Amino acid sequence: MTTIDPPSWYQYLFYNPPLNTPRDCGKVEQHDYQLYLAINDIEHTKTKAMSSKTNSICEQFHKTILNEFYQVTFRKKLYDDLEALQSVLDEWLVHYNNERTHQGKMCSGRTPMETLLDGKHIWDEKNSSQM
Repeated sequence: MTTIDPPSWYQYLFYNPPLNTPRDCGKVEQHDYQLYLAINDIEHTKTKAMSSKTNSICEQFHKTILNEFYQVTFRKKLYDDLEALQSVLDEWLVHYNNERTHQGKMCSGRTPMETLLDGKHIWDEKNSSQM
């Protein structure tokens, strides 16, 4: 099994943006990301407030990053600056996305990167049909 360099992952997402981006609780805010979404023709959807069912993937990731990264990392070392912590988090995210297999409904024992690349043809079909 091989992994993909983080720059390749970010480059893939830059050139292949998501078709829509869910947002929690339906709050209305004005940010630069809204301009980015509009320029790139990405639909901005909102999840239902207080509904773990519609946002369970994000909630599971928050639980995983808390249990597997933050609690472990802060037991080992105190960080004086945000850049050092960000660097360690970036390394963990590379592991999480490229090496750690996931047992959820979407990944079914694959890594998130494998799932993304395996589903690329489906995304291409959806994207071409919307044009």
